[in-house]
Amino acid sequence: MDTRNTLRKTIGATGTSAASVMKRLWPYVKPNLWVIVLAIVSMGASAATDAGIPALLKPLLDHGFGAKANVSAQWLVPLAVIGLALVRGVAQYASGYLLSYVSNRILLDLRLRMFERMIHTSASFFQRETASTVINAIVFEVNQILSVLTSVMITLVRDSLTVLFLLGYLFYLNWRLTLIVAVILPGIGWIVSKINRRLRRLGREQQTLTNELSYIVEETVGGYKVVKVHNGESYEMNRFAAMSKRLRGYAMRMTVSGGLAQPITQFLASIALAIVITIAVVQSAHDQTTVGGFVAFVTSMLLVISPLKHLMDVNQPLQRGMTAAELIFGLIDEPLEPTGGTRKLPAARGDIEFRNVSFAYAASERPILDRVSFKAAPGEMIALAGPSGSGKTTLVNLLPRFFDPKGGTILVDGVPIDEYDIHELRGQIAMVSQDVVLFNDTIAANVAYGETADRARVEAALHAANLSDMIATLPEGIDTPIGGNGMRLSGGQRQRLAIARAIYKNAPILILDEATSALDSESERHVQAALETLMQGRTTLVIAHRLSTIERADRILVMESGHIVEQGNHDELLRQGGLYAHLHRIQYQQQAA
Repeated sequence: MDTRNTLRKTIGATGTSAASVMKRLWPYVKPNLWVIVLAIVSMGASAATDAGIPALLKPLLDHGFGAKANVSAQWLVPLAVIGLALVRGVAQYASGYLLSYVSNRILLDLRLRMFERMIHTSASFFQRETASTVINAIVFEVNQILSVLTSVMITLVRDSLTVLFLLGYLFYLNWRLTLIVAVILPGIGWIVSKINRRLRRLGREQQTLTNELSYIVEETVGGYKVVKVHNGESYEMNRFAAMSKRLRGYAMRMTVSGGLAQPITQFLASIALAIVITIAVVQSAHDQTTVGGFVAFVTSMLLVISPLKHLMDVNQPLQRGMTAAELIFGLIDEPLEPTGGTRKLPAARGDIEFRNVSFAYAASERPILDRVSFKAAPGEMIALAGPSGSGKTTLVNLLPRFFDPKGGTILVDGVPIDEYDIHELRGQIAMVSQDVVLFNDTIAANVAYGETADRARVEAALHAANLSDMIATLPEGIDTPIGGNGMRLSGGQRQRLAIARAIYKNAPILILDEATSALDSESERHVQAALETLMQGRTTLVIAHRLSTIERADRILVMESGHIVEQGNHDELLRQGGLYAHLHRIQYQQQAA
């Protein structure tokens, strides 16, 4: 399955339609209902002024010209035209402002709801979806809903009312001629329904290609060093150009399909106009209509064509909005991460037990962990060693409940972790991963992430992570911004800043996944000493591919293919001559070389 399509879900049992979208939007619309009512009233006033223009033409043409002209018609009609223009201008401004106010409120609510759902969903969501897809949904696609709520809704309401007012006046003037116009409308509706179906399919496919194009940009930006070192500019340019051309093709197909509605509508309206003119001439010959009545009727009919064309033009953005709604509500409907039980965990002792724990990322996959069992006493340092893919990182990811095991139980202080409130559990765990994540903020904010920064504690944590000398060289000290993901820091400084964050949290359980992987020998020596001080009295799970960093662990668990195949301290495992001794020998030979 294409992972960039998994957010797209049907909104209702009948699929994505304007009615189903409005049903989903209703909880966001309801608090602003009074503003929408005012906007509709304003649009109604604007629509009524459109019917007022031809209504003024009839008395003006019938009684405002010639020797028997009515003086009141000569002067009152022009004044009425000015009054209608004033009412129309005020009504259009008011309706535009009010609907923009509502749509921006709804836009804010949707964005907050989407972001909240994203950060509270499970870790599997972030493995399944690309960053570009989520960014498109939260930042860009929600603007399609804004478009539907402003320009589309204004057009639908105002122009629909305009058509109704004008048709009512036409029926009042000459019901026989009006029937001719009414016959044309069902034909237009049938054509639009056919075009809608094609536009919706093209819109889905275009959105998929847009996500793929964003993903290409995301990969190129993230891997710019690889692109440049391998002279991959031409490859990336060709890849981007090919996808852009495909996207252009779909955009042109949508333009062709959507553009058919307007000329077809105009053609059908022209046929109706020709028939109306013919019948009106016949009626005039039998004194069944006046010049003013005929001009008013034709003017009203021509005025109907414009809002009808607008209603046809609204089809394309409306269909794009329906497609965007699938992505938006797909994210909002994403299952929340399980919050666990209600048990509190104010201060854990650090007693950890894995009891016959098994895990696989999908039901059809080979288990990553298969009936793994071990215990870690409070304050004990447990190291995990083994070849890549043996399940070390997956094992430590189960402890803070990024994923839940498929079998077995994990206990902290003798209690299954799913009985704890998940935030209480994670509050007792500090983690430093080999993939350092820093935020575009100050050094202090990154060290104290999730808490209000205590400057003394921040400085102590930075000192323990061997960063004091570097901080002293910065003009703003710990208030220095570090850029996106710490781009203003070196690799070793970024790693040490992540370690300082774990030191600051001062949690009783530590998870260190290659925590010293990016450090030079001198920095590693200082940080290792700081970590050993920090680990005193705390339970620590350490993953390290460099076995020299875990030689002093209380116990080393050697993993292979999801099983613990050996365990013991460094000396015991070397004497056993098994997998650990083999890995140690290989690394020693590489270092000696």
